[in-house]
Amino acid sequence: MTQSRRVFLASAGAGMVGGFAPHVLRGAASGSTFPFSEFESRIARREFRDITKDILPTPAMIVDLDIFERNLRVMADYAKSAGINLRPHVKVHKSVDVARRQTTLGAIGLTTATIAESELMSGAGIKGVLWTKQPAHTNNIARAINLTRRDPTFMFVVDDAVVTDWVQQAATAAKVKPRILVSVYAGMDRQGIANGQPAVDLARTIHESKWATFEGYMAYSGGAAHTHGWEERRRKSAADLAGLQETLALSRKAGIPAQIVTGGSTGTYNIDKENNLTELECGSYVFMDTGYFGVGGKADPAEYTDFGGSLTVLVTVDSKRHQNLATIDYGNKAMARPTDKVKGNPWLQVGNQGAEYGALKWENSDRQVKVGERFEIYCSNLDMSTNCYDRYYVVRGDQVVDVWPIMGRSGAAQR
Repeated sequence: MTQSRRVFLASAGAGMVGGFAPHVLRGAASGSTFPFSEFESRIARREFRDITKDILPTPAMIVDLDIFERNLRVMADYAKSAGINLRPHVKVHKSVDVARRQTTLGAIGLTTATIAESELMSGAGIKGVLWTKQPAHTNNIARAINLTRRDPTFMFVVDDAVVTDWVQQAATAAKVKPRILVSVYAGMDRQGIANGQPAVDLARTIHESKWATFEGYMAYSGGAAHTHGWEERRRKSAADLAGLQETLALSRKAGIPAQIVTGGSTGTYNIDKENNLTELECGSYVFMDTGYFGVGGKADPAEYTDFGGSLTVLVTVDSKRHQNLATIDYGNKAMARPTDKVKGNPWLQVGNQGAEYGALKWENSDRQVKVGERFEIYCSNLDMSTNCYDRYYVVRGDQVVDVWPIMGRSGAAQR
């Protein structure tokens, strides 16, 4: 299920070297010819000399390391100064390399969307993994119990008494004591038991169980994350989490302590401590996407500048036969969207033309796009876009300095 970084890169190199044509392409940084037949083997050996952005296959995901590192520091510094814990969500990056950098800067653990992500991150030695969906099937229950046995710091949520009973039966048989949070409603219909007495009753069932430990509550107000305007976002988050306040008060009155109250997003990171969260599940801040750029921040109501856009998709213009239209190799399979933005070229618009075909469009006929030219594009939704690629090319300027596998994707790793 899990796969080490070294094994991933080595197997990629062994399996793909023969797939490259035996021609060379001039590298912009060094001015020397680069042998494509050595591309994958060099990456497997972590020999990045002469590997610059201009020789990468496209479409390719690029991480600007300077912006990325700044984003991590800004969030980590805020969490420390505000006195709130950070348990960032990995569904955005799906990368052990990113996760380790987050925990190095003080994150107390990670939040995951799937049991496979949980197994991957825990298997990499990262403690404090919280799975934010309940195990509602024999497969997921067994895996959650097995992961609890291997890693006692692992936690997951429930929002249903029936599922809680199934989990307790499996835990009793396995003689392990899973750590469980109750997921409560926070404005999104997809998940969460009703606040107040129903939530506290479920918490009591877990709290009184011999084979479970009640850790607290999860209340994710996803609807507030992209609400435009910081003050509007603040009001939306408070409204979505009002029921949580009732639940916390009743829980204290019932003598059921909540050690963890988790939730929050990149959009509400500097808001939700006022709503009594003890930790944040922010994820997008590491890379950012166009969905966040325009929501506005506390300092600038028009643009969200707290975190920079560190992730782009590098694309190539591979045909230009019509006026004000260029075809690029970034299509539906690569998750191209009309809401994507072209870095440094606001006069260009992104379009779709098919599975492997995308488009760059423009209105000013005085400007031109040439065949073979390359552009970098900010994607619209990180969760979906990163799921389409198998690696990040990490750069400083034009120079590739590292390659990080994207390992928690759909497919085998998802199972």
